[in-house]
Amino acid sequence: MNSFTKFPAGFVWGVATSAFQIEGAYQEDGKGPSIWDRFCENPANIKDQSDGSVACDHYHRYQDDVDLIASLGLDAYRFSMAWSRVQPQGKGAWNEKGFDFYARLIDALLAKNIAPHLTLYHWDLPQGLQDDGGWLARDTTARFADYAAQVAHRFGDRLASIATHNEPWCTANLGYGNAQFAPGVADAKQAIQVSHHLLLSHGLAMQAMRAEKCAAPLGIVLNQWTADPATDSAEDKAMAEREYACSVQWFMDPIFKGRYPELALRTHGDKAPYVHADDFRQIQQPLDFLGVNYYFRAFCSAEQPPRQPPTENRRTDMGWEIYPQGLTELLLKLHDEYKLPPIFITENGMANSDQVVHGVIPDVARIDYVRHHLAALFQAMAKGVDVRGYFLWSLLDNFEWNSGYSKRFGIVHVDYATQQRTLKDSAYWYRGFVAEQKTR
Repeated sequence: MNSFTKFPAGFVWGVATSAFQIEGAYQEDGKGPSIWDRFCENPANIKDQSDGSVACDHYHRYQDDVDLIASLGLDAYRFSMAWSRVQPQGKGAWNEKGFDFYARLIDALLAKNIAPHLTLYHWDLPQGLQDDGGWLARDTTARFADYAAQVAHRFGDRLASIATHNEPWCTANLGYGNAQFAPGVADAKQAIQVSHHLLLSHGLAMQAMRAEKCAAPLGIVLNQWTADPATDSAEDKAMAEREYACSVQWFMDPIFKGRYPELALRTHGDKAPYVHADDFRQIQQPLDFLGVNYYFRAFCSAEQPPRQPPTENRRTDMGWEIYPQGLTELLLKLHDEYKLPPIFITENGMANSDQVVHGVIPDVARIDYVRHHLAALFQAMAKGVDVRGYFLWSLLDNFEWNSGYSKRFGIVHVDYATQQRTLKDSAYWYRGFVAEQKTR
């Protein structure tokens, strides 16, 4: 990997986290409950029966974590704000102690010359809004715009970027489609309506932040993948086309083309969302950047049981196929289909069953994963895709949603009993790689 050509000068190297996965302090300083706090109250929802009440205790240890990022020589840190920490009910009164925490975090990052990249929504809706209907209620889109405007007013001149949503596909399909994630609903028609409200809330938030004269670049973060037919059969090819239309194009087309893809609408049939006359005009706001999260491809097999990917493509601890060339293919496909703003790879990484061996964590598989994905990213850039930065997921081992603490994505190991942080070999590798990129 280290032999390939240098990334462009000014390319941003960072790491990423999210609020619920690391902060803990779930009832401190006036924070209200979120849908994930409520979801975790039922131990059956989380594979190891854990919760996010303490997580990595980042709320109290943020300075140490910022020092860790600085020690790795990185340029940037992507994190999310817990909406219910700064507005406990998702409407009404703001919580100054919550805003104070994020002000201190941003100050600490800027003091170390680390650019703060904020995500407004990483899945933890205030429970107060869920009680009023959550993302199924159209009014939540207006509440989200109010929240975005307030954050932009307070922090817009000190942030390197603001993303409205992280992976709205997951909010809709895992939260409402199959009940794997909070709020735990399994209803396909609701999931599709929620996806529309998430897009609408994005558009309204973009307008609200721009009305505040927000200086930070504004965008959205989407999880995306190629959809590859398992064979050349007509059934597999049709399945792959439907998958891509209902996942990637479903979120991209409204933002960039002002409509939903026809194939996806036909696929959804009577489950298609209710759309108001002006909605697409609200959604289709110009982006300053697009965040792309890439972990795997969709391997589409209509056979029963489904044909599996080639065995030489290893899997991560999540069971996800490792397919780095899919990142090149995805970026080139997006580049051909849309008139894109600059792109950031806002998440990419792997869960690995890391073991501490005499105080060292030799996560060779993760180093290999990142190296190959960076090579794939470089190939896409060499072919004309405008990518400005890469955020490795994740800085810390953390609460991996319905997997609890059983899956470790971090380049820094967390001992949850003591909260001790230990750099894994991948952290040392990433530090060396970034340093080399900046000097060669």
